[in-house]
Amino acid sequence: MRAAVILFACSLVGVDPCKSGPQPNQRPGPYSALVCVGKERGTQHCYICEAAARPTIIVFARSMSDPLGKLVKQIDGAMTEHKADDLRAWVTFLADDQTKLDPQVVKWAQRHAVSNVPCAVFEDTVGPPTYLLAKEAEVTVLLSVKQKVVANFAFRANELNDATIAEIVKALPKIVKK
Repeated sequence: MRAAVILFACSLVGVDPCKSGPQPNQRPGPYSALVCVGKERGTQHCYICEAAARPTIIVFARSMSDPLGKLVKQIDGAMTEHKADDLRAWVTFLADDQTKLDPQVVKWAQRHAVSNVPCAVFEDTVGPPTYLLAKEAEVTVLLSVKQKVVANFAFRANELNDATIAEIVKALPKIVKK
């Protein structure tokens, strides 16, 4: 019995990290999404095109959770802190129907006091085809500068938490000045 418990515990620790989206040194491709929150509200917009070579934080999410709200609030603060670096960030929710999700995204952004980070919906749960987002990835975060991904974080359901959010924030100096 004891050996079975140890084997089970080891199997839990050995879970492979989630891998989703463009990996370091790959280029994030252009895509447009319908903006729900932000100055471009109600329009299809390509934030990748607008960001060009600037430092960017790209978040893809399949649902609106409180941990995601905490992450986006941290990113919101980083955008203010790194205004001189022209840091760009946005959240793209993946869904079948933008019109159904729009009011929920607006309420979620208000509840988490998101003020600098635009939120949009890409109308396909698979995500932009060139991104190859994993089905099991609930949240994928890409840090990019000079049109190259420098860090990729992907989380299955319930893996995004205070510790993993701190990991992402700790990686920001890779794309902005300290």
